[in-house]
Amino acid sequence: MKKTLFVAGLDFKLTNDDVKGIFAEYGTVESAKVITDKFSGRSRGFGFVEMSTQDEAEECVRVLNEATVNGRQIAVKFKEDKPANSNGGGNRRFGGGKSW
Repeated sequence: MKKTLFVAGLDFKLTNDDVKGIFAEYGTVESAKVITDKFSGRSRGFGFVEMSTQDEAEECVRVLNEATVNGRQIAVKFKEDKPANSNGGGNRRFGGGKSW
C-alpha cells in the first residue's frame, strides 16, 4: 500500500509545515519533508509527503498534480521504490560503483 508521495516543483521558500498544510486539506498528513541541500540548507524544490491512507494519497495526486502553488506548478505522484540491489550509480571514473 503506497501512501508516500513525491512532490516536485515546490517554491524554494516553502517549509515542511507549509507543505503539510497544503496536503492536510485532503486528509491526515503523517509527515512532510522538504529536501534541503546538505551544505547550504536551502530547499532543493522537492520533497515527500506521507498520507495516512491510500485513498487520501490518491486524492492528493488527483487534485494537486499540476496544481499551482505559490506561482509554481507542482507535480505530485506516488514515490517509486528504489531497486533492491541499487549500488547508487557510483563514480564512472573509478569503475561505476563496482567493488575492487
